[in-house]
Amino acid sequence: MTVKTMRSLADLKPLARELAAARLAAELERERVAAAVRLAEQERRVFELTVGPVTPLRSMDRFIHDLEQPPPEPRQREADERAVLLQALSDEIDVDTLLDTDETLSFRREGISLEAVRKLRRGHWALQAQLDLHGLRRDAAREALGLFIHDSARRGLRCVRVVHGKGHGSPGREPVLKGRVRRWLVQKNEVLAFVQARASDGGAGALIVLLSGTA
Repeated sequence: MTVKTMRSLADLKPLARELAAARLAAELERERVAAAVRLAEQERRVFELTVGPVTPLRSMDRFIHDLEQPPPEPRQREADERAVLLQALSDEIDVDTLLDTDETLSFRREGISLEAVRKLRRGHWALQAQLDLHGLRRDAAREALGLFIHDSARRGLRCVRVVHGKGHGSPGREPVLKGRVRRWLVQKNEVLAFVQARASDGGAGALIVLLSGTA
């Protein structure tokens, strides 16, 4: 004989409460998810919702060029060269004993003929580069001159001009750099000779310099 056990209504009440609680939890979870979706959509469209309707730009094909890396700069080597050039040029050398006692106090290194100096004075060699030292202080002018002569000789230039000025803008109207430039030039091995420029090339405010390998 089969006996069927029937639950009373009192037995079903806890089950009903559990089902109701589960339905409520599921409803609350659905509401939470829906709210999160709405918030995400609002954040995604915050610009559009702020300024109004927008029209997306038409997609365009783009080609991205590969940028070539610039060659490395030998900054340390250049700094070392500048330091050597600056230290190598002294203001204390007695240049008067090295200058020819002509009207322009020209200079020629041992082994350079007087004829080479005459050619330099007459403009036999075309000017290929110029350095203007106007407005530079002593150390800056010395460094600029050293680098200019070094670079010009390395490039194989034959004849260059160095403008040191006539001193009209200096205190006492004395050419501050004129004597110093002569001292610095005689210390450069690349310099074979120099003369005062002709009037058309700067006169007393400039020197025409003959570089090594040209005489």
